[in-house]
Amino acid sequence: MPTSDEVDRIVDAWLRERPDLDFAPLQVLSRVGRLAKHLDRARRTAFALSELESSEFDVLSALRRAGSPFQLSPKQLLQQTLVSSGTMTNRIDRLVTRELVQRRTDPNDGRGILVVMTPAGLSRVDAAITRLVDAEAELLGALSAPEQERLAGLLRKLSLDFD
Repeated sequence: MPTSDEVDRIVDAWLRERPDLDFAPLQVLSRVGRLAKHLDRARRTAFALSELESSEFDVLSALRRAGSPFQLSPKQLLQQTLVSSGTMTNRIDRLVTRELVQRRTDPNDGRGILVVMTPAGLSRVDAAITRLVDAEAELLGALSAPEQERLAGLLRKLSLDFD
């Protein structure tokens, strides 16, 4: 296994050219950025194999995590996916057209709408999350379980200020 990576080569070159700067942040965040690209590619592949776009997966996974009967209001979907209401409407419209969700009147509020996942949507999102977890496990394969746990803890600590 190699002992240096592209980030090491980039940082070494910068140190040679700018020895006055501390490149420690690049050692961490450049790797995070490069890993994010690999993760994005793995996610797109997992979703494509399940015939889903990333944005569709976001909505379906929010519904799946809600548990049976796999329904949420558009407002609840907005809170979980952090997109604008117009974007959410477009996503829901597309999923309705693809018969992966349905819009239903909220029985507790006749003016309200619920987005309900169909059996086809459930099948797709379950296949996609299975593929995603497998792909992500492969990306982390070079780390032992304790190392993965430690890294998760460090990343959690770092991300707390951003969430």
